[in-house]
Amino acid sequence: MNDVVILFFLLGLAAGLVRSELKLPSSLYETLSIFLLLTIGIKGGEGLATQALGPLLPQLGAVMLLGVALTLIAFAILRTVGRFPRTDAASIAAHYGSVSVATFAVGANWLLARGISYEPQVAVFLTVMEVPGIMVGILLARGLGKKTDWKGLAHETFLGKGVFLLMGGMAIGWAAGPEGLAPVKALFYDLFKGALALFLLEMGLIVSSQLSGFRQRGVFMIAFGLLMPVLSALLGLGCGVMLGLSVGGATLLATLAASASYIAVPAAMRLALPEANPTLSLAAVLGVSFPFNILAGIPLYHWLASQIVGAAP
Repeated sequence: MNDVVILFFLLGLAAGLVRSELKLPSSLYETLSIFLLLTIGIKGGEGLATQALGPLLPQLGAVMLLGVALTLIAFAILRTVGRFPRTDAASIAAHYGSVSVATFAVGANWLLARGISYEPQVAVFLTVMEVPGIMVGILLARGLGKKTDWKGLAHETFLGKGVFLLMGGMAIGWAAGPEGLAPVKALFYDLFKGALALFLLEMGLIVSSQLSGFRQRGVFMIAFGLLMPVLSALLGLGCGVMLGLSVGGATLLATLAASASYIAVPAAMRLALPEANPTLSLAAVLGVSFPFNILAGIPLYHWLASQIVGAAP
């Protein structure tokens, strides 16, 4: 393993498991999150500045439907196989129907390190795929006939920190274009990998702290946390083929589909479904799916994309 950002994640994971005193300041973690979100948005916006937006709309509709499908599939598995209470199943499903910015960043960096290009609109997919999982998860838990604070939910979904920074960065990148961004590229582009490495160091520490959550339903949650990303990645690859994406683009869309949210969705679930058990969701997402995706999933999804997209007419 020669990817330095993954090594930083493993260092943080090891530090947590051996109960080291290593701890990053919470303010640094917050700053790194903001930096990564803005940079990903800016890069996507810069790419969009060079292409027409009209053809993008059907693609956005397709990936939103993908997010809906992933949430419904996860919910069905959790209810029928795992026999989870409806609210917990809906909450966990919402996490897996949404996406992880950190996983996307690692996937983009993995492709960049190997000189593999991808379509700039995949960063836009990242933004719009945050929403369906949250909305469908609420509907699965509450139903259409129950009272829900839709105003508060919409505010948390569309104006939460993650989505707002991604959309804001995208707007800046699109409005400024390649020439306008030139003065700030040294900050946002050149330092991206270093910031991602420090972020993953903290993520390793967080993952180690979530492993205790497997005391409840441990075997099932481990199996679900491993198999659901692979199933989701295959659906993401199918969507990528339908949209005519390159191997790199299909790899990133599969990575997005396989990832699960641990920022936007937990915040929304706390607001809309306070009775759901957050430990189960975060233990599966951070304890199993996130490490699997960044250590083994991304290379697997690229290999699958090479086979499937390369064989597509």
